Amino acid sequence: MELSRKILVVFLFSMVMAYLESAVVVYLRELYYPSGFTFPLKIIPDKILIIELGRELATIIMLVTIALIAGKIFVEKVAYFLFAFGVWDIFYYIWLKVFINWPASLLTDDLLFLIPVPWISPVLAPVLVSVIFISFSILALRQTEAGSRIKFMKSDIILILIGVILILFGFICNFEERLNSTSPVEFMWEVFLIGLLSLSVGLLRPAFSIKQ
Repeated sequence: MELSRKILVVFLFSMVMAYLESAVVVYLRELYYPSGFTFPLKIIPDKILIIELGRELATIIMLVTIALIAGKIFVEKVAYFLFAFGVWDIFYYIWLKVFINWPASLLTDDLLFLIPVPWISPVLAPVLVSVIFISFSILALRQTEAGSRIKFMKSDIILILIGVILILFGFICNFEERLNSTSPVEFMWEVFLIGLLSLSVGLLRPAFSIKQ
Protein backbone atom coordinates (compact mmCIF):
# COMPACT_ATOMS: atom_id res chain seq x y z
CA MET A 1 0.00 0.00 0.00
CA GLU A 2 1.46 3.36 -0.99
CA LEU A 3 2.23 5.85 1.75
CA SER A 4 -0.65 8.26 1.07
CA ARG A 5 -3.22 5.44 1.21
CA LYS A 6 -1.74 4.02 4.39
CA ILE A 7 -1.76 7.42 6.07
CA LEU A 8 -5.37 7.89 4.97
CA VAL A 9 -6.38 4.53 6.47
CA VAL A 10 -4.71 5.36 9.81
CA PHE A 11 -6.29 8.81 9.69
CA LEU A 12 -9.79 7.36 9.17
CA PHE A 13 -9.25 4.78 11.91
CA SER A 14 -8.13 7.46 14.37
CA MET A 15 -10.93 9.86 13.44
CA VAL A 16 -13.64 7.23 13.86
CA MET A 17 -12.03 6.01 17.08
CA ALA A 18 -12.21 9.58 18.36
CA TYR A 19 -15.94 9.56 17.53
CA LEU A 20 -16.46 6.52 19.78
CA GLU A 21 -14.32 8.03 22.53
CA SER A 22 -16.18 11.33 22.50
CA ALA A 23 -19.55 9.55 22.40
CA VAL A 24 -18.69 7.73 25.64
CA VAL A 25 -17.68 11.03 27.24
CA VAL A 26 -20.99 12.57 26.17
CA TYR A 27 -22.83 9.78 27.97
CA LEU A 28 -20.70 10.18 31.12
CA ARG A 29 -21.28 13.92 31.20
CA GLU A 30 -25.02 13.45 30.79
CA LEU A 31 -24.93 11.19 33.84
CA TYR A 32 -22.58 13.14 36.09
CA TYR A 33 -22.57 16.69 34.69
CA PRO A 34 -26.07 17.33 33.34
CA SER A 35 -25.59 21.07 33.81
CA GLY A 36 -22.26 21.07 31.96
CA PHE A 37 -18.75 19.80 32.66
CA THR A 38 -16.73 21.97 35.00
CA PHE A 39 -14.34 21.89 37.95
CA PRO A 40 -14.30 20.84 40.74
CA LEU A 41 -14.86 17.28 39.56
CA LYS A 42 -17.62 15.15 40.99
CA ILE A 43 -16.83 11.84 42.65
CA ILE A 44 -17.87 8.86 40.55
CA PRO A 45 -18.38 5.27 41.85
CA ASP A 46 -15.28 3.07 42.03
CA LYS A 47 -16.83 0.58 39.60
CA ILE A 48 -17.26 3.26 36.93
CA LEU A 49 -13.78 4.63 37.63
CA ILE A 50 -12.21 1.21 37.07
CA ILE A 51 -14.10 0.81 33.81
CA GLU A 52 -12.98 4.27 32.74
CA LEU A 53 -9.35 3.42 33.49
CA GLY A 54 -9.74 0.27 31.40
CA ARG A 55 -11.23 2.28 28.56
CA GLU A 56 -8.28 4.65 28.54
CA LEU A 57 -5.81 1.76 28.55
CA ALA A 58 -7.74 0.10 25.72
CA THR A 59 -7.52 3.32 23.71
CA ILE A 60 -3.72 3.35 23.92
CA ILE A 61 -3.54 -0.35 23.04
CA MET A 62 -5.69 0.25 19.97
CA LEU A 63 -3.43 3.09 18.82
CA VAL A 64 -0.34 0.93 19.36
CA THR A 65 -1.98 -1.92 17.43
CA ILE A 66 -2.76 0.14 14.33
CA ALA A 67 0.81 1.50 14.42
CA LEU A 68 2.28 -1.99 14.58
CA ILE A 69 0.15 -3.03 11.62
CA ALA A 70 0.91 0.04 9.51
CA GLY A 71 4.65 0.41 10.13
CA LYS A 72 7.39 -1.86 8.84
CA ILE A 73 10.45 -0.64 10.72
CA PHE A 74 10.65 0.77 14.25
CA VAL A 75 10.73 4.43 13.21
CA GLU A 76 7.62 3.95 11.05
CA LYS A 77 5.77 2.23 13.87
CA VAL A 78 6.57 5.11 16.22
CA ALA A 79 5.57 7.64 13.55
CA TYR A 80 2.25 5.93 12.88
CA PHE A 81 1.52 5.75 16.61
CA LEU A 82 2.20 9.45 17.08
CA PHE A 83 0.19 10.27 13.96
CA ALA A 84 -2.77 8.18 15.13
CA PHE A 85 -2.54 9.65 18.64
CA GLY A 86 -2.47 13.20 17.32
CA VAL A 87 -5.41 12.72 14.96
CA TRP A 88 -7.42 10.91 17.62
CA ASP A 89 -6.78 13.61 20.21
CA ILE A 90 -7.68 16.53 17.93
CA PHE A 91 -10.80 14.88 16.54
CA TYR A 92 -11.90 13.91 20.05
CA TYR A 93 -12.39 17.63 20.73
CA ILE A 94 -13.85 18.26 17.30
CA TRP A 95 -16.52 15.61 17.86
CA LEU A 96 -17.31 16.94 21.33
CA LYS A 97 -17.76 20.38 19.80
CA VAL A 98 -20.14 18.90 17.24
CA PHE A 99 -22.09 16.84 19.80
CA ILE A 100 -22.41 19.18 22.78
CA ASN A 101 -20.73 22.43 21.69
CA TRP A 102 -17.82 21.83 24.10
CA PRO A 103 -15.19 23.13 24.70
CA ALA A 104 -16.26 26.74 24.75
CA SER A 105 -12.71 27.71 23.73
CA LEU A 106 -9.24 26.19 23.45
CA LEU A 107 -8.52 27.58 26.92
CA THR A 108 -11.34 25.56 28.51
CA ASP A 109 -10.04 23.21 31.22
CA ASP A 110 -10.25 19.46 30.67
CA LEU A 111 -9.44 16.23 32.46
CA LEU A 112 -7.16 14.64 29.88
CA PHE A 113 -6.24 11.28 31.33
CA LEU A 114 -6.39 9.26 34.54
CA ILE A 115 -3.36 6.95 34.24
CA PRO A 116 -1.40 6.84 36.51
CA VAL A 117 -2.83 10.04 38.03
CA PRO A 118 -5.24 12.66 36.65
CA TRP A 119 -3.87 14.94 33.92
CA ILE A 120 -5.43 18.41 33.78
CA SER A 121 -4.88 21.30 31.37
CA PRO A 122 -6.60 23.69 29.00
CA VAL A 123 -7.64 21.97 25.76
CA LEU A 124 -5.04 23.95 23.81
CA ALA A 125 -2.13 22.16 25.51
CA PRO A 126 -2.78 18.60 24.26
CA VAL A 127 -3.81 19.96 20.86
CA LEU A 128 -0.40 21.64 20.49
CA VAL A 129 1.34 18.40 21.42
CA SER A 130 -0.77 16.55 18.85
CA VAL A 131 0.19 19.03 16.12
CA ILE A 132 3.87 18.35 16.84
CA PHE A 133 3.25 14.59 16.76
CA ILE A 134 1.46 14.78 13.42
CA SER A 135 4.11 17.06 11.90
CA PHE A 136 6.95 14.75 12.91
CA SER A 137 5.07 11.68 11.70
CA ILE A 138 4.37 13.03 8.21
CA LEU A 139 7.98 14.18 7.78
CA ALA A 140 9.42 10.92 9.10
CA LEU A 141 7.15 8.70 7.00
CA ARG A 142 7.93 10.63 3.83
CA GLN A 143 11.65 10.24 4.45
CA THR A 144 11.49 6.52 5.16
CA GLU A 145 9.29 6.03 2.10
CA ALA A 146 11.99 7.77 0.02
CA GLY A 147 14.65 5.45 1.42
CA SER A 148 16.19 7.94 3.84
CA ARG A 149 17.00 7.20 7.47
CA ILE A 150 15.80 9.09 10.52
CA LYS A 151 18.76 9.25 12.88
CA PHE A 152 18.31 10.52 16.43
CA MET A 153 21.43 11.85 18.10
CA LYS A 154 21.92 11.73 21.86
CA SER A 155 21.05 15.41 22.07
CA ASP A 156 17.74 14.76 20.30
CA ILE A 157 16.83 12.00 22.72
CA ILE A 158 17.75 14.19 25.70
CA LEU A 159 15.60 17.03 24.35
CA ILE A 160 12.67 14.65 23.80
CA LEU A 161 12.97 13.24 27.33
CA ILE A 162 13.20 16.71 28.85
CA GLY A 163 10.20 17.81 26.79
CA VAL A 164 8.10 14.83 27.83
CA ILE A 165 9.00 15.26 31.50
CA LEU A 166 8.17 18.97 31.53
CA ILE A 167 4.92 18.51 29.62
CA LEU A 168 3.79 15.70 31.91
CA PHE A 169 4.80 17.76 34.94
CA GLY A 170 2.60 20.58 33.68
CA PHE A 171 -0.31 18.17 33.28
CA ILE A 172 -0.08 16.37 36.63
CA CYS A 173 1.48 18.95 38.98
CA ASN A 174 -0.67 19.43 42.10
CA PHE A 175 -3.40 17.34 40.49
CA GLU A 176 -5.24 16.73 43.77
CA GLU A 177 -5.62 20.45 44.46
CA ARG A 178 -6.54 21.18 40.86
CA LEU A 179 -9.22 18.47 40.81
CA ASN A 180 -10.96 20.22 43.68
CA SER A 181 -10.47 23.76 42.44
CA THR A 182 -12.91 25.77 40.36
CA SER A 183 -12.44 26.77 36.73
CA PRO A 184 -10.18 28.12 35.44
CA VAL A 185 -7.73 25.58 36.84
CA GLU A 186 -4.19 26.80 37.40
CA PHE A 187 -1.85 25.59 34.65
CA MET A 188 1.92 26.02 34.41
CA TRP A 189 2.09 27.41 30.89
CA GLU A 190 5.76 28.41 31.20
CA VAL A 191 6.85 24.87 32.09
CA PHE A 192 4.61 23.36 29.42
CA LEU A 193 5.82 25.66 26.63
CA ILE A 194 9.49 25.03 27.47
CA GLY A 195 8.73 21.32 27.36
CA LEU A 196 6.86 21.68 24.07
CA LEU A 197 9.79 23.55 22.52
CA SER A 198 12.24 20.91 23.73
CA LEU A 199 10.05 18.09 22.38
CA SER A 200 9.58 19.89 19.07
CA VAL A 201 13.31 20.38 18.47
CA GLY A 202 14.11 16.82 19.54
CA LEU A 203 11.56 15.33 17.14
CA LEU A 204 11.65 17.69 14.18
CA ARG A 205 15.43 18.16 13.80
CA PRO A 206 15.99 14.48 12.89
CA ALA A 207 12.89 14.50 10.67
CA PHE A 208 14.36 17.36 8.64
CA SER A 209 17.84 15.81 8.49
CA ILE A 210 18.14 13.41 5.55
CA LYS A 211 20.42 10.42 6.06
CA GLN A 212 20.98 8.12 3.09
